[in-house]
Amino acid sequence: MEMAEYSEEELLGKAHSIIRHPDMPKAVFRYLWETLPKKQEVFAYVINKTKNNNDYWVYANITATLDERGNIVDYYSVRRRPNPRALEVIIPLYKKMLEVEKRSGVDASFKVLTDILHEKGVAYDELIISLQDK
Repeated sequence: MEMAEYSEEELLGKAHSIIRHPDMPKAVFRYLWETLPKKQEVFAYVINKTKNNNDYWVYANITATLDERGNIVDYYSVRRRPNPRALEVIIPLYKKMLEVEKRSGVDASFKVLTDILHEKGVAYDELIISLQDK
């Protein structure tokens, strides 16, 4: 969880690459790109790389930017430092999702996530937000 190469001031207002880190399940991005066009916000834990190739985690809140007619014109993401206790849950979950994804594809990886949500009786955002608030 290195972030030393960038100060918060350097990150504020800067566009971030949307290239998926190899440790990020594609299924999380699938959820993101299925949810944002519905003009619903998304909360997610995302692993990124610094310019020096170090990994760091963020707790991201992504929303669509709308024009005066309600059309999506852009996306806006606010990133915060993740709760370390949340990462104790997210890292093994993402690892399991990736293992399933490599064997059986994105749909199977997504099912790992939805099975956990069903088991806990919560929606995706409820789980993600509750982990950050621990």
